Amino acid sequence: MADGGSPDCVTEHERILQEIESTDTACVGPTLRSIYDDQSNAHKRFMEKLDVRIKNHDREIEKMCNFHHQGFVDAITELLKVRADAEKLMGQVTDTNYRLQEAGREVTAQTEEVIRCRVQQRNMAVTVEKLQLCIPVLEMYSKLKEQLVCRSDRQALGPGTRVEHVWNTCGRRVEHFWTEGLSQVLLSCRHYAALKTMEQLEKVYIPRVGQYRFCQIMAENLPRLRGEVKEISMSDLKDFLESIRKHSDKIGETAMRQQHRTFSGAITKQASGGRHPLNTHTHNDVTMEDDTGEEEEADEILTAQDLVDFSPVYRCLHIYTVLGDRETFESYYRKQRKKQARLVLQPQANMYETVEGYRRYFNQIVGFFVVEDHVLHATRGLVTRAFTDELWNMALSKIIAVLRTHSSYCDDPDLVLELKNLIVIFADTLQAYGFPVTRLFELLFEVRDQYNETLLKKWALVFRDIFELDNYSPIPVDTEEEYRLVVSRFPFHDVEIDQQDFPKKLPMSQSVPQIYTQVKEFIYASLKFSESLHRSSTEIDDMLRKSTNLLLTRTLSCCLQNLIKKPHIGLTELVQIIINTTHLEQGCRYLEEFITNITVISPETVHTTRLYGLSTFKDARHAAEGEIYTKLNQKIDEFVQLADYEWSMAESDGRASGYLMDLINFLRSTFQVFTHLPNNNNDHASMSGKVAQTACMSACKHLSTSLMQMLLDTELKQISMGAIQQFNLDVIQCELFASSEPVPGFQGDTLQLAFIDLRQLLDLFMVWDWSTYLADYGQPTSKYLRVNPVIALALLEKMKDSNKKNNIFSQFRKNDRDKQKLIETVVKQLRSLVNGMSS
Repeated sequence: MADGGSPDCVTEHERILQEIESTDTACVGPTLRSIYDDQSNAHKRFMEKLDVRIKNHDREIEKMCNFHHQGFVDAITELLKVRADAEKLMGQVTDTNYRLQEAGREVTAQTEEVIRCRVQQRNMAVTVEKLQLCIPVLEMYSKLKEQLVCRSDRQALGPGTRVEHVWNTCGRRVEHFWTEGLSQVLLSCRHYAALKTMEQLEKVYIPRVGQYRFCQIMAENLPRLRGEVKEISMSDLKDFLESIRKHSDKIGETAMRQQHRTFSGAITKQASGGRHPLNTHTHNDVTMEDDTGEEEEADEILTAQDLVDFSPVYRCLHIYTVLGDRETFESYYRKQRKKQARLVLQPQANMYETVEGYRRYFNQIVGFFVVEDHVLHATRGLVTRAFTDELWNMALSKIIAVLRTHSSYCDDPDLVLELKNLIVIFADTLQAYGFPVTRLFELLFEVRDQYNETLLKKWALVFRDIFELDNYSPIPVDTEEEYRLVVSRFPFHDVEIDQQDFPKKLPMSQSVPQIYTQVKEFIYASLKFSESLHRSSTEIDDMLRKSTNLLLTRTLSCCLQNLIKKPHIGLTELVQIIINTTHLEQGCRYLEEFITNITVISPETVHTTRLYGLSTFKDARHAAEGEIYTKLNQKIDEFVQLADYEWSMAESDGRASGYLMDLINFLRSTFQVFTHLPNNNNDHASMSGKVAQTACMSACKHLSTSLMQMLLDTELKQISMGAIQQFNLDVIQCELFASSEPVPGFQGDTLQLAFIDLRQLLDLFMVWDWSTYLADYGQPTSKYLRVNPVIALALLEKMKDSNKKNNIFSQFRKNDRDKQKLIETVVKQLRSLVNGMSS
């Protein structure tokens, strides 16, 4: 075997065999593979080497067995000896075991019972521990049910429903009881308490026993129940908003009635304090609804909280605060209140017709803001002062616009006065709640102007009726009582008339005391508006004077002007109107004293507007005088229109025209009216004399102008010398009338100068003194200074045409031919004068 391989190969086989013997069987593969990777005969040589190694090991095993064989035989012999003892011992052990099992059977049974009892005890302890965690949750729910569920809700739940049922069933019964029972709780009134309970359940109690199903059901339902609480509370809020929308009128009425009592008390105290001498004129006719029960209700002062339940607002606010959604609630509430404010501020279409329309309008507005003021002070931040101020400013602008519009439609001063009193009570009521009302009192000045306008319209009718019923004759007084009655109505004082015996006549007519009395009534009516405007006596005095001035300068002046212009007012009536205005003018200073007395203003401290009666009555007198002159002139025109001259007559009738004599007789009788007026008062005498003189002079001038226009009428083409002579006779009558002093007081021939133009013109034609006229023309000492060459030329041409027509054969008579040539020569010279004047 050694011969079969090289030494190196043998050494390698030894290494492989040692590796196989010492290596784990799983790792033999690589070692064996290395044998086949070597030389081609390596496998065979290795097998041979392996057989040699196996034989060596077999020999060693055989040696070892031979060495231990005797010991093995000895051991088997010993073991056979022990076998009998082992069988005996086995029998004894089996018997002993049987007896032991029989003896411990009862002990085993007792031990199992003890084990079972201990397991139960342990389960009971665990159960008690878990129940102690669950019981507070159930107790909170039981407490929630007992506190919040109404009696009707308890009946709905049933008397047999108990908390133990929830724990015992732990299934659907738990879910049904929680959802149905708590829903009944939420339908009750105490939503906020329910939310607090749910918060405690969610944050404190449920987390302790969250592994149980009923707690999981509770936790899952809490968000939904909170949503239901929000919906229910919001529904309650909507009902509340609708309720206060309906009750705002009653709330405002109550608040304004309480303020009205204060207002009336101040007026009564003011009147009882003697501010105004006539208490019957100082009471404000303000009536509030249901005044019949004021005395019974005086002791019971109702507030907005007495009339409206604000608890829905509080609950809803608390609920949304707890739910962390307060801003949403505040925004919704303010938005809804703004909408309601706009609805409240919308007036009725015919509100201006009655005071009840204004009262309902004010009641609703007051009720709205009284509620807002209560919410402002009763809640923390639901509404703020800035929000209420914003609402009030919006409302104030709308209110002022509405009142401006509707008051402008009102033409009844009593209604305007009641509106003013309502505005004052309205403003004072809201001012008591902290709202600024300065603009309302400023509006009252505009309403005052409207009130004055309605008063002026009313008194215009009163004055018109007084003037229509007046007889325009002096007031007769037969007894002392009648005289005192007139003097009590009008401050008339005249020493001469006082010394006369009864019966006697007062110079003014009966309209004077009536007008004076009505002016005082107007002042009283104007004073009613000025009361309770929180103005000083000086301001009230100034307002009264201004309104009285309007009455005098506009209303009374307009009535006098219209009266003077009426066609049925004659000259006698016009003269009496002049006398009446004089007395009314004198009465103005007494009206000023009257205003000072009723406003309790010291005369020394008065720096206010004076009454304008002086200018008013002066203007009326001037208008009456002008109307006298106008009517005289119109009457003169009527007489002149009756003139029927025969302008082609050869000779005059030798007497004045009939129409002119009638006119002169009319003027004489008319001017006698002035002399019949009362002249025991120097002022009256001078006034009547001045008017008579002016009227007489105006009449004479107008008559002279009318006669001159008659001669120069363009329709009059021809005038004969006979017509000139007749016209001269009429002018002579006019001059005689002027020289007869129809009205005393004229100096010299002042009145005759009204006819000087006619006289010089007629003398020029009657004397035929053309040479003097033409020679002295333009000289200050000219005899015919007032004769205008244009007028003389026009009249001369009419006479020339008349001579041509009437003297057909005048060309055959030398005298007529010479006269005609003279006329033509004078006409040429007059034309040259006229042309010289125009150039």
